[in-house]
Amino acid sequence: MAGAAAGQGGQLPLALRYPPDQRLDTFVAAPQGALAQLRAIATGEGGDGAPDRPVLDWLYLAGAAGTGKTHLALAACAEADAAHRRSAYVPLAAAAGRLREALAALHDYDLIALDGLDAVVGERDDEIALFDFHNRAFDAGKAVLYTARQAPDALGLVLPDLRSRLSQCARINLSALDDEGRREMLRLRAQRRGLVLEDAAIDWLLRRVGRDLAGLAALLDTLDRASLAAQRRITVPFLRQTLDAAKAE
Repeated sequence: MAGAAAGQGGQLPLALRYPPDQRLDTFVAAPQGALAQLRAIATGEGGDGAPDRPVLDWLYLAGAAGTGKTHLALAACAEADAAHRRSAYVPLAAAAGRLREALAALHDYDLIALDGLDAVVGERDDEIALFDFHNRAFDAGKAVLYTARQAPDALGLVLPDLRSRLSQCARINLSALDDEGRREMLRLRAQRRGLVLEDAAIDWLLRRVGRDLAGLAALLDTLDRASLAAQRRITVPFLRQTLDAAKAE
């Protein structure tokens, strides 16, 4: 099963396709050891002597917006699927206000990625539901990956017991990419599409379009289509022409 996301009517449609760009091997400048930790939680490898429990089965990714938390959550789920384990990805912003109902559907999954704890902070019912889920998942030997913009102690949770549980997770702190990291990300994603981005084109994009990673990644899709349609290489003049045409639409 490809994954899970909160939907209407209390259902969790299990049809999310993990984007091919969001894989562990396409993540740029990961903290030392972070990808190995994520791969371990995804595949269930690296036991601690207890055959039914992986060592790294509880991870907490902390970082500001744009540091790649969602990328890694989706990548871990894709890695789990490749290892023939059932994974579920839940964007908590879509389940806020009815989290207990959403989490109840996840008992059959090996890896559960709960993305964006910030969305339920301060909602006591949701926090209690998350606390109960955490305990059930731990008792059942499930692997759980949380993401949030801040560490548990800084989130402003109203439930001390939940803060305590989250603080016990192994933590990975993510930082924003510098310009060289952004260049490498653009090169990697372009290569996956069969595109060649010259350094001059990348520099032009960073100066004129901005440095938001999600926006840059989405722009590559536009450039890919335009380049294919025009049968042209992605040069600075082609970038100007393509972006001017997009603004005019």
